[in-house]
Amino acid sequence: MRFLLTLGLMLCLFSCETQKESKTREIITVFEKSNGKETATYLQAIDFYIQLAKEFPEINIQTIGTTDSGHPLHIVTYNTDAEFNFQKIGKDKSVILINNGIHPGESDGIDATMMLYRDLALNNINPPKNTVLVTIPIYNIGGSLNRNSTSRVNQNGPKSYGFRGNAKNYDLNRDFIKVDTKNAHTFSEIFHLVKPDIFVDNHVSNGADYQYTLTHLFTQHNKLDGELGQYLHQEMMPSLEKLLLNDGWDITPYVNVFNTVPENGFSQFMDYPRYSTGYTALWNTLGLMVETHMLKPYKQRVEGTYELLVKLLDLSERDFKKIKELREHSFEMYLEKTTYPLQWAIDTTKTSLLQFKGYSADTLISEVTGFPRLKYDRNRPFVKEVSYQNYYAPTKEVEIPKAYLIKKGWKKITELLQDNQISFEILKENSSYTVESYKIDSFETFQNSYEGHYPHYNTKVLSSLEKIVFTPGDILVPTNQKGLRYLLETLEPEATDSFFNWNFFDVILQRKEGFSPYVFEDIALEILKKDKNMNSIFVLKKETDSVFASNWYAQLDWIYQRSKPHEPQFMQYPVYRLLKD
Repeated sequence: MRFLLTLGLMLCLFSCETQKESKTREIITVFEKSNGKETATYLQAIDFYIQLAKEFPEINIQTIGTTDSGHPLHIVTYNTDAEFNFQKIGKDKSVILINNGIHPGESDGIDATMMLYRDLALNNINPPKNTVLVTIPIYNIGGSLNRNSTSRVNQNGPKSYGFRGNAKNYDLNRDFIKVDTKNAHTFSEIFHLVKPDIFVDNHVSNGADYQYTLTHLFTQHNKLDGELGQYLHQEMMPSLEKLLLNDGWDITPYVNVFNTVPENGFSQFMDYPRYSTGYTALWNTLGLMVETHMLKPYKQRVEGTYELLVKLLDLSERDFKKIKELREHSFEMYLEKTTYPLQWAIDTTKTSLLQFKGYSADTLISEVTGFPRLKYDRNRPFVKEVSYQNYYAPTKEVEIPKAYLIKKGWKKITELLQDNQISFEILKENSSYTVESYKIDSFETFQNSYEGHYPHYNTKVLSSLEKIVFTPGDILVPTNQKGLRYLLETLEPEATDSFFNWNFFDVILQRKEGFSPYVFEDIALEILKKDKNMNSIFVLKKETDSVFASNWYAQLDWIYQRSKPHEPQFMQYPVYRLLKD
């Protein structure tokens, strides 16, 4: 009997091992089959995850929303507890969200994440007990389906890949605030469903040549602010670097240089909210863009991305409680703040030093253009101390209001607030408030099209306190909520990625009425006679501004803009601030 039991146990173990080996043989990625030369297509990636979900209860795949390509987005979740209700998951475990294929030509993360999920399912690496892994297998589906072998002219493999633009030719990594694409709408839904503690966006770099395969671009730590920013800068980033180095993978901050050499020094890239990690940081999510080096062999880049994700998982396992506590504390901290920074500049008083591993470069005369050109020499590697500017300081701050009041009719604004789970109240009756009102004073506009827009910048406003009656249909948006930073970054016109700067309110920049000079001449004269103060300013301006003095129409227009006939809607920003006092 004992012999039969022993034999049965041996057969069971043998059978289990055989089944596991069989599954391993069956669940092989396109990348592995091609010996690191090819990347999975969209359909191959989805089929791969469907197979994993069928065979392993720890893995779940679901469709969410749609994209401009007409195909839905997917999220794939790995949880050792086989629990996939995110309202339950996020309470006790850390959640990592991995986004792949935002630029499908930069496909390293697509293949690395597929192998990671497979190896977790087969216990080839230690399954995480305190971390749930979620991935968007390919975010830019339209770009992935637009497959070619030429658009990434600087890149060393894979054999073929997707295109940077999506189905409508948008760069999705510029769309997280303006949301011109269905992809971005669906990302908002996914992000607020998953509520990740850590967000990873996998990319491949452009720019200089150097020895590293891996570079990292963390959310700018000063912008993240407080203890959470300190943790990112002083603990999370150094820990990840050390874990990778211990396994033979050296890594450096993203080499933010173009048409020059890194040894001259470089600065940290500022991830404004238009970018993925800038957007996710608005909810205190720790963000990381992985940037592998374009000239390294594809196999090496994918393997490096895989190792980074494994180490990040280890780091999450170690610090999951601390991360969740710091994030929650950061939400509380912002609700107590009185001011918020809208604009940033490099803090030149603080500089870090990197022991940078690069290649010497020469300036030669181009055989094509006849002008000087840069040429790196990989036979001349070096390690040099390089200046790295990774501290930023606010250059413009604003008082945080108690609420915003938005005039009715701005449908896209309210839709985006809803997409981002912003709470607001629709007024049902006339309500009078004393509010801070903005007039757009000045701005500049890009002369070339950028992602379907001609964005504004250097925006300045004039503010005044006014008592205004708001009517049914206007909306009241309190700032005492977790979306506070989102509200400030989008509704304050002077913020870099504000809705104003992305042209959402351009209709207020055009006058709808005007004046006929021969009629207004008599009205202007009466206005100046009655308003002695205006007349004094007018006379002084003619005496001190020769251009103004020589332009009769500019003089009439100056009076018109300061008179009752002038329309109040012109340059009037339709979002008002209800102050805390």
